[in-house]
Parts: sequence; C-alpha cells; structure tokens
Amino acid sequence: MTKNTRTPGHSPKLTKLHKLSVAGVATLGAATLAFSLAPNHTQATTSDAAVSAAPVVFSQQPIKNVQARITDQQAGASLKTQAIEAKKKAADAAKKAADAAAAEKAAAEKAAENVRKAQAASRSVQRPAIETVAMKTVAMKTATTNTYATKTYANNLDGWIRQSLDIMKRRGIPGSYNGLHRNIMRESSGNPMAINGWDINAINGIPSKGLLQVIPPTFKAYHVPGTSWNIYDPVANITAAANYAADKYGSMDNVNSAY
Repeated sequence: MTKNTRTPGHSPKLTKLHKLSVAGVATLGAATLAFSLAPNHTQATTSDAAVSAAPVVFSQQPIKNVQARITDQQAGASLKTQAIEAKKKAADAAKKAADAAAAEKAAAEKAAENVRKAQAASRSVQRPAIETVAMKTVAMKTATTNTYATKTYANNLDGWIRQSLDIMKRRGIPGSYNGLHRNIMRESSGNPMAINGWDINAINGIPSKGLLQVIPPTFKAYHVPGTSWNIYDPVANITAAANYAADKYGSMDNVNSAY
C-alpha cells in the first residue's frame, strides 16, 4: 500500500528550488513595500509646480466699490463748490443792485434838492400875477332877500381871500382871513402859479399847485361848486383847499405846516 504523504501533522519537505522561490518572492515584496512607503518626490515636485503655475485669482469687486465711493465723494465735493460759487455770485449781484439803487436814490434826492433850492430862490423874487383890471365884480345871492347883489373884490391876494371867504360862508366851510393868509404865504408866497416840483407828490407825477399848493386829485375831490375848475384860479384854489382842510383838520385855521 502506498504511503499517504498528506497525513495531517506532517509537511512535505521543501526542495531547494522551492526555497529559492520563496526567498525571491519575499525579497521582491520587501522592495515593493519600501518603494511604496518612500516619499513620492516626483509627484511632490509635480504638485508644487502645478500649484506655483496656477494663476492667483483676486476679486475685483472691493476695488470697484472703493472707486465708486471715491467718485461719489468727488462729485459731492464738486457740487458743494458749485453751490458756494453760485451763492457768492448771487450775493455779489445783490450787492451791486443795492449799490446801484442807493446811488440812484442819492442822485434823485440831490436833483430834488437842487429843484427845491431853485424854487425857493425864485419865490423870493416872484410876486402874484395881477391882472391889469384892478377890481372884480361878482354877483352874489344874499341869504336874507334871496336876490342877487353885486360885490366888488380887488384882483389881488386880499381880494381873492375875501371872495373865497364869502363863498365858504355860503357853503358852511369854516376858516378865517388870517388862517388862509398865513397858509398861503407859507405854501406859495402868494403866487397863484406856484408849482412844487421836488416833494413826494412831484416825484409821483402829481405836483402841488396854486396858492395853497393843492394836488389835482384833491382839487377835484374838494372842488366847490360855483368856482372855476382851473386849479390855478386863485379863488377856486383857496376854496377847495379850505374845504379839504375843514374835512381833515376842522378848519384851515388849524393848519400850521404842510397838510
């Protein structure tokens, strides 16, 4: 019977060839293991090169934001500068206009003063323009008989005042000879053709005229019926002025200055 070479507990004997094969495989495995555990220099170098060669990417957004803020600040500063310059120009223009207005006013006041002086000088040499007819006859209606009677007035300042007083009496307008005469001499020096060309009325285009220096609107408003509509007419001027003074001051007797 053949001997069983595979009996448990017994190992076949290795031949020399088997031993050599096992030794070679072990050596090869050790070498492979060592190679695999060693640092891969080539791969490291390649990876470093790849990292070095990769482009560095930076975000442009922060830079753009900064540029935008700078641009806005510059624009704001420019607007402020323009506003300051505009305000300065406006102030300069206003000052020039004010200076021009002041100069114009000063010139007007100087011209008015010159006119006033000239008129004052002329008043000192002027005298009432008296007609050649010495006396003037006027038909008057008496209050008692209701008939007309004739009364004669001198064609001069005294006659004009007396005729005005008679008309004022019939119309119920208060006033005295002295009150009328005093104001006439102050206002026109007794010149029925006197014109004020320098006061505020003259500047406004409605100069005072006549013995009591009445402006046309006042003469028209306080004109007394039965007298002339000519503002230079002595009797019409006195009577209208006395009517105005009675309305505003109670009587021409109460007037002691410009009225």
